[in-house]
Amino acid sequence: EGPQFLNLCIRKAVYDQTTFELITPSDYLEKHDTLQVISPSPSSWGNRGFWEVWLDESNSWIYPHLHAAARRMTESAEAVEKAPAKWKERVLCQLSRELLLAQSSDWAFLMRTGTAKDYAAARTRTHILRFTRMYDQLRGGVIDEEFLANCEWRDNLFPDLQWKYYL
Repeated sequence: EGPQFLNLCIRKAVYDQTTFELITPSDYLEKHDTLQVISPSPSSWGNRGFWEVWLDESNSWIYPHLHAAARRMTESAEAVEKAPAKWKERVLCQLSRELLLAQSSDWAFLMRTGTAKDYAAARTRTHILRFTRMYDQLRGGVIDEEFLANCEWRDNLFPDLQWKYYL
């Protein structure tokens, strides 16, 4: 498993055998008239193949906040698209980062396993609080420049993240 293994498998499939060929999904659809419809079974690499590690009473408190933030992100992106401004777009980029960081499945996992429960809860709270503060400022039309700059400095992951993904 991993990029080197996949690289080797693909090269071997292309150059060292003739039993099958690698094609794109589009090419496959063009070549085959009859297609079997399947519904994959929901599963996870988590304990017993289900989501219980991420959906547990130890971490269930995060989901209402994450769902609300996701709705607010979409709402904000739609509003800014109608009345764009550079400062608003900058805020939306940071809102996107804070949301993605809050949504990291690592936090719920660590809360459930207890290996870094307090740290994971604090990180989730921090990202949600930062998101909410900037969201409220965006709605109010006045941003705390120092706070925004500090968030951008602290959480500068995904430098090319586009807020328009949320439209």
